[in-house]
Amino acid sequence: MTRAGILAIGAPALFVFLWSTGFISAKLGLPYIEPMTFLVLRFLATTIGFLALVLWLGLAWPAARIVLHQCVAGILLHGVYLGGVFASLAAGVEAGASALIVGLQPLLVAAVAAPLLGERVASRQWLGLALGLAGVGLVVFEKLGQGLGTPVGVLLSVLALLGITTGTLYQKRFAAGVDLRVGNVFQFGAATLVTGFLAFTFEERTVDWQPPLIFALAWSILVLSFGAVTLLYVLIREGAAARVSSLFFLVPPTTALMAWALFDEWLPPLAILGMAVTMAGVALVNRPAARASPHRDPPRR
Repeated sequence: MTRAGILAIGAPALFVFLWSTGFISAKLGLPYIEPMTFLVLRFLATTIGFLALVLWLGLAWPAARIVLHQCVAGILLHGVYLGGVFASLAAGVEAGASALIVGLQPLLVAAVAAPLLGERVASRQWLGLALGLAGVGLVVFEKLGQGLGTPVGVLLSVLALLGITTGTLYQKRFAAGVDLRVGNVFQFGAATLVTGFLAFTFEERTVDWQPPLIFALAWSILVLSFGAVTLLYVLIREGAAARVSSLFFLVPPTTALMAWALFDEWLPPLAILGMAVTMAGVALVNRPAARASPHRDPPRR
């Protein structure tokens, strides 16, 4: 198989795997550390790493107005999104259920793209949104009925969903066009300040440095914050995933399989049905529109 063929198949699969492990690494580390304290350590190390990279490469710094936009995007994409996910898992929500709720992000982006960005939303996308919401409702209803998680934990996952959705739209509208490495210095830096404030205000900041926590932190920093972002860069550059967002509908089932293998999180039939309905809805939203036939009648004169 050629290099292009390997990239087209292997790189998207690796990206889905890495993104799915974000929920797993959080679940692995949280028994030994509070959620905001975990994120402060992760974000601070990531900020320092990207800062060192930018200084080493001699990349140019953006104007102050652009820096402000990057900070807002970082607070939404990292602070609110990851903060909500970690707090939700700490509140007892299972990794698979949290991944499924956050996996509605492409649906919400499609729903609000029309009024905010002037993009047309097709009827099939509205149908996909309805299916996605119905599927998540089935899973959440089943899990809460079994005492797995709390309504507050579910709301924290919803907050994470709103954070990544708003952050995606804000990034597209105000924070695009900046070198990813430079932008990450400000995005992760701003997220560090927000989660640091929350940690010092609401947490005791005690850390039990056990091997699972050390592994989870190292994985989150090196593999997720650096590796997954770099791989996303490669996918976009090489054209292996022209519609990268369509890969995200594979994350919830992948996370659910990992959580079942590692934490014995199982899905009853109703929850499996709900996950299938949700994935169908997200796939429907991300399905490319039919292209017009290149053979058209010549225009009338």
